[in-house]
Amino acid sequence: MTRARTPRIKSLASLGPGVVEMLTGYGLVTLGAGLWGVLGLFYHVIIGHYGLTPLEAVFWRALLASLCLAGWLAWRDPDILRIERRDIGFFIVFGLIGVSATFAIYAYAIRLVGMGVAAVLQYTAPAWVALFSVLVWKERLGGARVAALALALTGTTLVGRAYNLDAARLNVMGLAAALASGITYAAYVLFIKSATRRGYAARTILVYALATGTLFLLPLQSRRSVEMLLATPGLILWLLALGVVTMAAGLAFNAGVKRVPASNASIVATIEPVTAMLLGWAVLGESLEGLQLLGACCVLGAVLMLQTRRRRSAA
Repeated sequence: MTRARTPRIKSLASLGPGVVEMLTGYGLVTLGAGLWGVLGLFYHVIIGHYGLTPLEAVFWRALLASLCLAGWLAWRDPDILRIERRDIGFFIVFGLIGVSATFAIYAYAIRLVGMGVAAVLQYTAPAWVALFSVLVWKERLGGARVAALALALTGTTLVGRAYNLDAARLNVMGLAAALASGITYAAYVLFIKSATRRGYAARTILVYALATGTLFLLPLQSRRSVEMLLATPGLILWLLALGVVTMAAGLAFNAGVKRVPASNASIVATIEPVTAMLLGWAVLGESLEGLQLLGACCVLGAVLMLQTRRRRSAA
């Protein structure tokens, strides 16, 4: 028995800390994106059953996630809440663009062009992240990364059923909003990477991004949702669960982005619409077409391609 296990132990040891760190990073990004995909189930209840608007739902999502995380950090590790004075402006802009703008513009895009088209255009984000990373951070794109990017974009297009133009409510403002949400989502990934380069932990980055994003979303709210919460205790429980899952997803994703290139992380994050699609089919009884399954395979192929490429380059 011992002899049979020895080669496997040597093989694991030979991976080296760099490869283990890389695999951990991809695993965390995948976990975070997968948890984001679960949020669709919460929205189905909060918006579809209780009647909150998308903009109200994302406000409470950001508020409760930031309060839960800030309270936990203040109790467990208050020192991690400290940021440099020179970085206050950075986190304000992060919250404005990466959180409040992404949430608000995406909600507006869904209302105008529908979930499928909005999701596809939001997930042009990997292309914007890759472009920025090459031009500003001088990352090498390489053939494998270009192929993975193309696979991911193709996959999200199929998953979102953008090929079914008859089902889409196309208009110029809606398409512009959906594309803008892709740019702001790309900015979210880039802000995380920039914050990690400044030496901040994933928890610190997330709590300030969500907190400042909540402040910018506040003026867009009305008393209606507060009155609904006070009159409907069940809604409060659903919103708390939404906030906790948002917190867990953000912590995993931010920690993963710290370990892998930003462009790769944004490609792996396309696992989110695949997760949402499969859960919608399995839990909510939504239809699932063959082309959508093909799209899911494309996204998974892109993720595997990136991990294989990084493992070989580190060997």
